[in-house]
Amino acid sequence: MSITYLEAIREAQCKVLRDDPRVFLYGQDIGTFGGAFKATKNLAKEFPGRVLDAPISEDAIVGVAVGAAVEGMRPIVEMQFADFSVCGFNQIVNQAATLFYRTSTPCPIVVRLPYGGTSGGGPFHSQSVEALYAHYPGLVVMTPATVEDAYSMLIDAVAIDDPVVFCEHKFLYYHLKAAGLPQEALPVGKARLAREGRDATIVTYGAMLHESLAAAEEIAEDGYDLEVVDLRTVKPLDTDTILGSVARTGRLLVVSEAWPWGGVAAEVIARVVAEGFELLDAPPQRLNAKDTPVPYHPNLWTAHRPTAQAVVQAARRLLEL
Repeated sequence: MSITYLEAIREAQCKVLRDDPRVFLYGQDIGTFGGAFKATKNLAKEFPGRVLDAPISEDAIVGVAVGAAVEGMRPIVEMQFADFSVCGFNQIVNQAATLFYRTSTPCPIVVRLPYGGTSGGGPFHSQSVEALYAHYPGLVVMTPATVEDAYSMLIDAVAIDDPVVFCEHKFLYYHLKAAGLPQEALPVGKARLAREGRDATIVTYGAMLHESLAAAEEIAEDGYDLEVVDLRTVKPLDTDTILGSVARTGRLLVVSEAWPWGGVAAEVIARVVAEGFELLDAPPQRLNAKDTPVPYHPNLWTAHRPTAQAVVQAARRLLEL
């Protein structure tokens, strides 16, 4: 029996609600309706009074969560789309992120962000905002790319005393399945070696992990062996695992669905150049989405985001350097 990425997120919420009376869920239409993507389906029945519908105000939603955390609760907030979270940006970065620094009071909230593109999603429902939140001290930013991590990392997020921005990729909700839920997991902040290789390193996260793995399989037919590193969290960033991989391969390609300017890909490359320049046999490269708003039309969207074929082309260029 298989379980989807979305079901794993639902199961993780069910587990923390069952295990910890301090946990409650708060968001728009997450009660009887079960949320925009049904990530909270039936949880309101199982946990009455702890799965709460919120007004259409992301600012107010996060503000309530911060206040509840101050009083000892551990709220999980659902944003319908990551794009809408910027309406609560002040509460996330100026209140939640700074609370412990200002008052020595922990702020254990989890803000769930359905992020990334889907066919027909367009510019207001497809954005990748992980780098935006990673910029601010005090926030942990998670980007699970597998069913197993979607489950285990959400459970870990609730246990952390710092505010966590949990970026769950919408495209993976139904497309990604696993045989079951994990019994153990890597610690928070630890990257995972998703594929071993010798010729070049691909560092990636989220839905781009699967595009990168597909690209690595395709290019292997030509005798090239690509190593793939799944970041899992972009804040903190596991620089040691990245450098260890680059030390083995000598080449680096960073693949991200987000826009190129000031993103996670740029940060990874900056760290490798600053801390491991002598490991490189060629200039590091990055592959991002096009630097335009996300288009609606499925064909344009496919051209806008990195695909497995685009990763193959970028990897070939890198291997020729």
